[in-house]
Amino acid sequence: MNTETVLQHLESGLLTITMNRPERRNALNVDMTLGLVSAAKRAAEDHEVRAVLLKGAGGTFCVGGDVKSMADGSRAPMSFENRMVNLRRGMEVSRILHEMSKPVVAQLDGAAAGAGLSIALSCDFRVASSSVKITTAFAKVGLSGDYGGTYFLTQMLGSAKARELYMLSPVLSAQEALALGIVTRIAPDAEIDAAARELAMSLAEGPTITLGYIKRNINNAERLPLETCFDAEAFHHSRANETADHKEAAKAFVEKRKPQFQGH
Repeated sequence: MNTETVLQHLESGLLTITMNRPERRNALNVDMTLGLVSAAKRAAEDHEVRAVLLKGAGGTFCVGGDVKSMADGSRAPMSFENRMVNLRRGMEVSRILHEMSKPVVAQLDGAAAGAGLSIALSCDFRVASSSVKITTAFAKVGLSGDYGGTYFLTQMLGSAKARELYMLSPVLSAQEALALGIVTRIAPDAEIDAAARELAMSLAEGPTITLGYIKRNINNAERLPLETCFDAEAFHHSRANETADHKEAAKAFVEKRKPQFQGH
């Protein structure tokens, strides 16, 4: 279901989710956060969805929270408890994208800042345009950070670099982000749409069950003991061995052709 601020388009197994407030550089508001959570749940649960592409309308990924509305006092007063509940509810988008059994690609162009960067970090891949600006941004507006960014950056880069990127809040270029390992690849600005879609579609055409198990294995490695990870690896690998996609890949290998995966 499309809302005005979050668009969804499913084609050939690829669900494209577009944040659609280009006039505010896709800053998050209540409608958008709820729409993103709804879209992420749909992506996780819809058997027709084999991969996800997350992007922003108008040449910008997402600049994070709507600081302008924070400053002008237009938001209704809210108790601490209600504010926390609402924030935590919106943050579910990052958890769902990170844990769902399908690969997720974020298309980073224009800017990825604050909670926008956090959401991008929850994804499996990030394709950046050559001129994108990437920053945690939170400390500069007196906030500590939300949407899982501190978790994801610490897991990716270690605590020392996460402290640097959060407390000092430098603005990173695409090349700097690539060197750190924050982004997967860089595309020229004029080619970012095609490059991000090409990667996402290649995943949508992949062995869906197996890719989900690979993602779960890596997520397990972030938080579970060795023996538990080994048990899960053995289970997942044995299950993948039974899939039609594995059998097709083995057949294609023998026949020296490209496999045609069906996602089961």
